[in-house]
Amino acid sequence: MAHVVYVHGLWMPGDESLMLRRRLAADFGLTLHPFRYLATATMSTITARLEGFVRELDLPAVHFVGHSLGGLVIHRFLEQYPGQPPGNAVFLGTPCVGSLAAERAARFGPVAHLMGRSVAEELLRHRARHWAQPRALGIIAGTQSIGMGQLLADFAEANDGTIAVSETRMPGATDHIELPVSHLGMLMSVRVARETGLFLTQGHFSLR
Repeated sequence: MAHVVYVHGLWMPGDESLMLRRRLAADFGLTLHPFRYLATATMSTITARLEGFVRELDLPAVHFVGHSLGGLVIHRFLEQYPGQPPGNAVFLGTPCVGSLAAERAARFGPVAHLMGRSVAEELLRHRARHWAQPRALGIIAGTQSIGMGQLLADFAEANDGTIAVSETRMPGATDHIELPVSHLGMLMSVRVARETGLFLTQGHFSLR
């Protein structure tokens, strides 16, 4: 049985991956291991903890799935700790170049405090990230505009209610697809689970 490390998004506990976890296990024989962190920590602290988490799993191969900010955690982790066990990666609604919704939300003091240092480091200014890892990366973006981010950002383009489709693109990624799901709803979606499982096990999404 193959193994997957799941890294959750901002203000998520990791348990929101339950339906995805069950579908990946039932349909693809994948065991999902949720990694939990606090966004109030620095990104370097989070990635160091993730390195210890993966090391303790002691697996010959490991895939990664990151939802939202979790994708950026995985990206930084693989940059800082190369030589990880082989596998593929899937980002779900990850703001690869920054987040307009997060930037707007940060203008409100109480919300900015809750975002934490990792968000400030990664999301509050535009970043030109590039995927240069020796593992395939598939990115799934949502196009169902349901979420508070829609009110904050006032998107003028396709979005999942929190993140714009254009914000999810990363040069160097193997593939990128858009599905009619919202930012949180993608974790409950049968289609997202299927595409995630296909990419992790075969290195590509299905024909669209």
